[in-house]
Amino acid sequence: MNNLNRRRFVKSAAGLGLATMTGFAGAFNAFGAAKNINALGKINNIGLQLYTVRGMMRKNLEQTIQQVAEVGYQEVEFAGYYKRSASDIKNILDQSGLKSPSAHIDLNLMQGDVLKKTLEYSNIVGHKYIIIPYLQEQERQTLDQYKALAALFNEIGEHCKAADIQLAYHNHNFEFQMIDGVIPYDILLNETDGDLVKMQMDLFWIINGGGEPLDYFKRFPGRFPLCHVKDMKKGGTMVAVGDGDIDFAALFSFSEQAGLEHYIVEHDKPDDPLESIKKSFDTLKNMTVV
Repeated sequence: MNNLNRRRFVKSAAGLGLATMTGFAGAFNAFGAAKNINALGKINNIGLQLYTVRGMMRKNLEQTIQQVAEVGYQEVEFAGYYKRSASDIKNILDQSGLKSPSAHIDLNLMQGDVLKKTLEYSNIVGHKYIIIPYLQEQERQTLDQYKALAALFNEIGEHCKAADIQLAYHNHNFEFQMIDGVIPYDILLNETDGDLVKMQMDLFWIINGGGEPLDYFKRFPGRFPLCHVKDMKKGGTMVAVGDGDIDFAALFSFSEQAGLEHYIVEHDKPDDPLESIKKSFDTLKNMTVV
């Protein structure tokens, strides 16, 4: 497993192969399915990161939310509210029968006096997680910067906990590029309080960056309650779930170990957003997690 990389973690090998992974699951005391995977190995509630359909959202937010619900999604994750009030967003969700357990919120909206407003908004909508989606390039040049960020995340996490919300962090690929022999993602995990700061593992980006999801699930059990599900072809091209080479069923067999409960589809730049989210939903709906 230590030599896994983005080109090898594909269906043909599935890292170590599905059968091998299943064997490891037994070795890890048969962690079994997480709360969001039923006894038949099916994912109960499949979510969508609305960034995938942002163009549609800008044109008609209400219609887009309804279309997402009609595809079959039960949960959505916001990445912007398009100047709508929290009560408006909550009403739109209620009308479509959707829930929004999580949202991506810019780091600058989680500091100072603005944080209180962010938490109030999130509670009205019904978010259980607010997630730091990205670090600007100038914020992540040194290990000391990552250590300072970890301390800041702990501080923000305290405020979130007081508001009955969980803070989480979403990775890209740059967190796995070594700085002075150290993987920055490890700093964020090691130097944050596991109760205050969880992780939303973006499975495309960690593999794209050369990281090993199963290694992190093993070393930091329970730290990954959410994941982004987007597929990758050899060479690093992002595609709809089912059109690429990542063996998600094999990864999800370790859901209990990881702490995974929310499986959230995303595609950064789909050619046809609606067709992409339908393909991804159907793939996950029909998937059986061993």
